[in-house]
Amino acid sequence: MTTSSTDSSTGTQPTEAPAHSGHGAGPHGYSSHKADHLKRLRRIEGQARGLQRMVEEDVYCIDILTQVSATTKALQSFALALLDEHIKHCVAAAVEEGGSAMDEKVSEAMTAISRLLRS
Repeated sequence: MTTSSTDSSTGTQPTEAPAHSGHGAGPHGYSSHKADHLKRLRRIEGQARGLQRMVEEDVYCIDILTQVSATTKALQSFALALLDEHIKHCVAAAVEEGGSAMDEKVSEAMTAISRLLRS
């Protein structure tokens, strides 16, 4: 699903992940830590806005790159925490169920890990 609004900072239309991609509507593995995750994402959002401000203020390139690295690490750390919860909750439940559900969740987790390694 895509939104019809345009991002004023980039002039592009943002895309969103499907609200439901055939994997149930929760609660998900991250649900019990949702507030913590949202707090963390707000901090990352602040880092990204800080990058915009740095560019607007003509900050030295290396200082901006340092902040890019910190923001990237924060996103990677968030992704790993989410993956950990997915494996402990969703994959573990599928393993208990066995059969094709287990195969599907393990494959899905491996695809997510592969995608994280490429980024």
